[in-house]
Amino acid sequence: MKVDAEAAGLDERRLERITDHLERRYLQPGKIAGCQVLVARHGTVGFLGSYGAMDLERDRPVTEDTIWRIYSMTKPITGVALMTLYERGHFQLDDPVHRFLPEWREVRVRERSADGVDRIVEPRRPLTVVDLLTHTSGIGYGGRRPPTQDTSTDGAAVPLAPGRDGSTLAEMASRLASRPLEFHPGEHWLYGLSTDMCARLVEVMSGRTFDEYLRDEIFEPLGMDDTGFWVRDEDIDRFAANYGRARDKTLRLIDDPDTSAYRTMPTLWSGGGGLVSTIGDYHRFTQMLVNGGELDGRRILGRKTVELMATNHLPFGASMADLAIPGGYGEVGFDGMGFGLTMAVNLGPARTATIGSAGEYMWGGAASTTFWIDPVERLSVIFMTQLMPSGTFDFRRQLKTLVYPAIVD
Repeated sequence: MKVDAEAAGLDERRLERITDHLERRYLQPGKIAGCQVLVARHGTVGFLGSYGAMDLERDRPVTEDTIWRIYSMTKPITGVALMTLYERGHFQLDDPVHRFLPEWREVRVRERSADGVDRIVEPRRPLTVVDLLTHTSGIGYGGRRPPTQDTSTDGAAVPLAPGRDGSTLAEMASRLASRPLEFHPGEHWLYGLSTDMCARLVEVMSGRTFDEYLRDEIFEPLGMDDTGFWVRDEDIDRFAANYGRARDKTLRLIDDPDTSAYRTMPTLWSGGGGLVSTIGDYHRFTQMLVNGGELDGRRILGRKTVELMATNHLPFGASMADLAIPGGYGEVGFDGMGFGLTMAVNLGPARTATIGSAGEYMWGGAASTTFWIDPVERLSVIFMTQLMPSGTFDFRRQLKTLVYPAIVD
């Protein structure tokens, strides 16, 4: 991949602080096995660093084409897929979900009273598509944290390979419809299976399976050849090992590439966390968004649709901190963050207490991957590693303090 810091309006020497920081703070102490960082601006890659090992047990170094589990960084891809159908007139954001999934017409809500007695009641208003896109639906993960954040007896995270339990998106949607929502639609924010429901809407509206739709409408047009729901045999040597952080702060191998469930095709195409990808592929996706929906002459979305996705849709301009259920979880924290259509939105540096720009949009994944896009600076940054649980280290905010001072134009 061609790298040109000057053309990107970046100071090459200042960007090398990224290398020093990661090696000194994380690689030398053995806090992570390996990682990658890509910084792009004005359509040019200004920095690309590959560090450490993608597989400690086999002594395989991180390479430019290493394949990573991106978990919840699947969600913005799902959001883009659904919004391509919005552009074709299939739905409006405030359409009730039961228009497309009739089993959701009778959905109910669990109300918890001060005396601890639960009541099952009708929702104050119908569940809508925008509720699913913004995690204000009342659909959680069945707990306060994603299932990939469970821990083993020694404290290391337990990974899941979403979609390999024999079920389908249709079955998931039907099963969730029979369960009460955690709150009335639109009244709180709770991370959960809402984006998997968005993937089911893509199937219903398009008449195609979700994996086929992603392949035809996003991956092939963008040249994302290494992005998908499983790793083929011929690519296994490029697939990173996944590690957990045990209670004694050492790394534990929790998903060996050779025996990983990601080597098998899933039955449920998880729009919430099922994809693997490379940093180069994900850069093509983020650059498409930076460009207003187009890359190399292939338009995926219109510019105004991208702007719509990157707008805070929480009621009355609220932040995630205002609406989040106590004890809940989000991949980028809550303070100073609104939420757009499958991505968090920065409400301003003063509110986040972090360098950057209002209007940045971003998300991360369960194995500590993260990205952000700054439309003001036409900047995108992607960080890849494989360490669970996410949130162990605040890689995104640390990288922001290293990247933004390198802007020189």
